[in-house]
Amino acid sequence: MTSSSQAFGQSAEILAEHMLRKKGYRILERNLRIAGGELDLIAEDQSTLVFIEVKARRGNQFGGAPYAVTTRKKQQIIKLALCYLSQQGLTNTPSRFDVVLVVETDKHSPQLTHIKQAFEVPSSTGQW
Repeated sequence: MTSSSQAFGQSAEILAEHMLRKKGYRILERNLRIAGGELDLIAEDQSTLVFIEVKARRGNQFGGAPYAVTTRKKQQIIKLALCYLSQQGLTNTPSRFDVVLVVETDKHSPQLTHIKQAFEVPSSTGQW
């Protein structure tokens, strides 16, 4: 059984995917479970591989969706991306991390914000 918040999250991912396709992204993977975690979307934007985190919120309380991608979450996404790149033999492929924010508003349709290169891999990671 899917909870209301799970259904909202799934619909946010579908909205994000449609928006990215309209921008010319080619979606390669959706909800990919890897190394004990999940990557929401993996896409190609021209010759760049893009790992996309989708964050959905029902409002702007607590700062809204932008504050949902914590340092810990970024570290997890980076770890999963490195694992994916290694498994696919794509270690020399240009890559970046985007975030799509989906905020439910009082209006009929949610507000979507696409943040390109939302965060970078810290130099201490050393493998990027």
